[in-house]
Amino acid sequence: MSVIDHLTELRYRLVICIASVVVGALVAYVFYEPLLAFIKHPIDTAGSVGEVKVTDLFVQGVATAFIFRLKVSAFAGFAFALPVVMFQLWRFVTPALDPREKRYAIPFVLSSLGLFAFGGFLAFKILPVAIEFLLGFVPPAQPLILLTEYLNFVIYMVLGFGLSFQFPLVLVSLAAVGLLDSRTLRKRRRMAILMAFILAALATPGGDPLSQTTMAVPLYILYELSILVIRYGLKR
Repeated sequence: MSVIDHLTELRYRLVICIASVVVGALVAYVFYEPLLAFIKHPIDTAGSVGEVKVTDLFVQGVATAFIFRLKVSAFAGFAFALPVVMFQLWRFVTPALDPREKRYAIPFVLSSLGLFAFGGFLAFKILPVAIEFLLGFVPPAQPLILLTEYLNFVIYMVLGFGLSFQFPLVLVSLAAVGLLDSRTLRKRRRMAILMAFILAALATPGGDPLSQTTMAVPLYILYELSILVIRYGLKR
């Protein structure tokens, strides 16, 4: 394919990705109330601090609530469209791959989606405990939690977990092109444990030890699984 053909193909794939995100955002805008209830679930189950329930969220400004709804719709739209985006990425890079590489493309995409979903699931499971832990330092003051700040906290937590759990795919990809092998990774286990906790400390917005440990331990387990995939799947 010529450069023009590649650019045309890229534009076509980008249009599909953007359209899928827009459609997902419109669906999320219509079903905003159940989405908001889903997003608020972690803080609803977190309990209370002092005399104020942590479920009390506040809005600052006249237009903030509308902007918040747009932000929730955009984030949910991207989440809904993620399988389409990954599929379009796979279709774009497929022509440049040889038959052996094409065989790994679909498992790579499915693994990426699965790991992101697993990371997001863990983030939502740990959020109530993390919120209670962080707000435990508030008394004798009373917490005033803004709706937008809470949403940012949830988004950063979900993205932090979801994106961090893509790290094993990076290792497998490097091994697939011959830049890594299982023997090297086995020798770096201690370094991997340290890096897992450093990455967890950087990726968790609250900085609480429970969230960091909840991310770091599965990350190291995924590191060990990566070694098995590279050794027995890629034969490296």
